[in-house]
Parts: sequence; structure tokens; C-alpha cells
Amino acid sequence: MSFRITLSDTDLLLNSVPIIAEIIDEGVFKVNQNGLSLLSPDRTMVAVVDFQLLSSAFEEFKVESDAELGLNLANLVAVLKRAKAGDKLTLQLREKNRLEIIMEGNGKRKFEIPLLDIKTEKPPVEQLNFPGKIELETGVLENGIADADVVSDSVVLEAGPGLFKMWAKGDVSSAELELKKGDNGLLNITAQSSIKARYPLEYLKKMVKAAKLSKQAIIEFGTDYPMRIEFKAIDKVILKFVLAPRISEE
Repeated sequence: MSFRITLSDTDLLLNSVPIIAEIIDEGVFKVNQNGLSLLSPDRTMVAVVDFQLLSSAFEEFKVESDAELGLNLANLVAVLKRAKAGDKLTLQLREKNRLEIIMEGNGKRKFEIPLLDIKTEKPPVEQLNFPGKIELETGVLENGIADADVVSDSVVLEAGPGLFKMWAKGDVSSAELELKKGDNGLLNITAQSSIKARYPLEYLKKMVKAAKLSKQAIIEFGTDYPMRIEFKAIDKVILKFVLAPRISEE
């Protein structure tokens, strides 16, 4: 057995994995001394998921050797959703080709999921250099995305010294959210010059569901450049997404 890891706060997985599964259908989870992680693009190469469930989040964390788990995400989600409130969740390798998930609460229940042979290439997200960084309350971000979704299928992000805007225009309607330094909801902004990019709401609507993990979000982007959005529960879980821009259009 190369690892046995037990989680008491099952919401950390239940509030993460179903969101990931809306973006990618299969991926390779890695287990090592740092925790459980996944770094994978979606099939269209429009988005990348970067997930880390830190070792400090686990009640028991025994890793004899690093392991890679190729999993179908829909299959994993279906099993995880069987966890009841208060259950402890244990993951371990039953055999080389099967992951065992044990749920302990009112009795002990066991599930086995087959491991898949998935070939992946590490997406070059570490090479990204973002000229703008905005920290804001997740509720504000959720509202901005929901407002834009009323009128369009994409949203424009703009930032400059002390200013952040999200706006969308449809055939007859428009929506705009503007935050200035010092406004409630805007925690911090770093943008030395004006930047602007458009992003698809199809993906952002899924990504912002991770707001349940954290009360704050960090958005990094540049002009016609990918965006990185991060949700973080300190010492427990980090869920980041990278999203490719659409070509700017007025």
C-alpha cells in the first residue's frame, strides 16, 4: 500500500471535485508528501484546473511512496456524493489498478474505482506572467459574473491603477460592475497600467462555484492574456483555474 489518507472535513472534496468535473472529464491525481493534487487542461485546451488538497487538511496522512491516480471524474463524483455529513473519508490503493474509498460514519462503506491509464502533458501555466492582480470578495465576483450572463456569453475585465471593472454587452442590453480602491468588496488591486481582456462566461460560471471554498478570490490577468482565478482555504485547499481569453471585440 503506497498511501492511506483520511479526511474528516469531506466538504473540502465535495466542494471541489464536482466543480472540477464540470470542466474536465478525466485527470491524473497525484499523492505525495505535500497532499493530493491535480493539474490538468480541459479537452479543448481553453481552461486548466490546478487543485491542491494540502496534507495539513487530513486527519491521517500516510504516504509510503508517491502515487498517480488516473480517474474518471464523473465516476469519482458519483462515489463522493454518497458521503454523509460527519463521515470520515479514507482513500487508499486497494490494488495497483484500483482506488478504494472508505466512508465511516453509521457503519463502514467501501467503494472501489478503477484507475485509468491517462497520458497527460503538464500545461505551461508556471510560465505565465500576469501584469494585473485583483483581490476581491467572492460574493462580488459571483454577482459580476451573474450580471454579465444576463446579457452576453462573455465578459470583459478591465483594470488600471485603483480601478477594476467587469462588463458585458448584448444586442440590446448591457451590464457593468465597477469597483474603485477603497470600495467594499475590493480588497486589493495591483495594476500599473490599463489592462483589458474578454473571457467566456461558459467557463467562468462553472469556476465561480468554487466560491463556497473561500470568501475571497484572486484574479490575475493582462490585455488579451489568460486569466488565473484562485480560491483558497488557508492550510487546507487551493483551487485555481487558468482560462484563455477571447479575441477582444468591442
